[in-house]
Amino acid sequence: MITFVVRKNYYSIKTQDQKKMKVLKFGGTSVGSAARMKEVARLICDGNQKIVVLSAMSGTTNSLVEISDYFYKSNTTGAIERINVLEQKYMEVIDDLYSTEKYKSESAKIIKSIFEYLRSFSTSVFTLFEEKAILAQGEMLSTNMFHLYLAEQGESSELLPALEYMRIDKNSEPDTAYIAENLEKQLQAHAGFKYYITQGYICRNFYGEIDNLQRGGSDYTASLVGAAIKSSEIQIWTDIDGMHNNDPRFVEGTTPVPYLHFEEAAELAYFGAKILHPTCILPAKLNNIPVRLLNTMEPDAPGTLISMQSKKGTIQAVAAKDGITAIKIKSGRMLLAHGFMRKVFEIFESYQTSIDMITTSEVGVSITIDNTKRLDEIVNNLKKLGTVTIDSNMVIICVVGDLPAENVGFQAKAVAAMKDIPVRMISYGGSNYNISFLIKAEDKKRALIALSEGLFN
Repeated sequence: MITFVVRKNYYSIKTQDQKKMKVLKFGGTSVGSAARMKEVARLICDGNQKIVVLSAMSGTTNSLVEISDYFYKSNTTGAIERINVLEQKYMEVIDDLYSTEKYKSESAKIIKSIFEYLRSFSTSVFTLFEEKAILAQGEMLSTNMFHLYLAEQGESSELLPALEYMRIDKNSEPDTAYIAENLEKQLQAHAGFKYYITQGYICRNFYGEIDNLQRGGSDYTASLVGAAIKSSEIQIWTDIDGMHNNDPRFVEGTTPVPYLHFEEAAELAYFGAKILHPTCILPAKLNNIPVRLLNTMEPDAPGTLISMQSKKGTIQAVAAKDGITAIKIKSGRMLLAHGFMRKVFEIFESYQTSIDMITTSEVGVSITIDNTKRLDEIVNNLKKLGTVTIDSNMVIICVVGDLPAENVGFQAKAVAAMKDIPVRMISYGGSNYNISFLIKAEDKKRALIALSEGLFN
């Protein structure tokens, strides 16, 4: 009985401590060199316990993809040459990162073992499973190097192997119950450290094979880890100072948005804001964990805080999603025809193609998609229902904010800003946070500038 009470108290204390922990994710650019790793170390080492999720060093994943491609083509010589080049790059980073021979030697030993592992694929049949194992090594390299650097600095650091707790199910979706249970086991097995370092992106699949999270990568890992431990905050550190109110590549004078609701952030992420993948929002939202977007190059900048709070009655930002195809089905039989829309949706479902926008009239329906892999088959089936017209090379412009129907005027303001832009479709009402315009790609820059001038100036 006494043992039970002690264990119960221990677990409650652990849970309480974990809730205080923040989860910090750093992308490839943030750990892209020895100097950047040192800067990240300075950012995290404040004495507060945290879990740090790292991506592979910038450029590494592309190199590993190239190496895999050589193996696929049975060009072992080409693969080994690329492996040797990449290994030399890492040996140079080691020389710059550590100040003592002890840690240079320890790190070099680990790095060499990983690259020997990469070379071992030259003697085996190369499939998708081998490719995923190769791609996982980028995160292995960065986390091992960073962990050893913290150790050299005398910091209380420990590695949490992502392959021991991060798993996807048969549908390639995160197995959240498994993640929470096994991450807890890892934290208990390595209790007492200040800084826990883990790999982003990589995981095991339902069958125990090395795999990856596909969508959202390391950001998704951070969100899933934060949800699993009920973290106080998830921080996504990139080379951008938060989510901007428009695309700075096309519009001058954009500014970071200080606060976003989870729904607003999800809309912006889905419709083109590259700083965050839309999948990363959901685990945090479901557990009401704030997500803060910060800039490693400007760590004192406030960035963007994503939470349940919203700025009422305000248009927050504009985003654009490229590569859109519009499909219009016109049919006289549609008028009062029960089941017409069901037939249309079933065609897209059968070819596993998601729909972005939809508008209807009495005689037709227009739909947009961003995946044209099965377009020919889809069109052939849609022609059984009516006349089909295709518009390619389109862009969805998304205006996001707290925009419920009772807020009068914002729709007119957005439409007025687009008065000189040819608009193919408008979608509003599916969400209280979004009004979308479908336009030609050639009009994208003009539209983004016009919306900035009309909504934010």
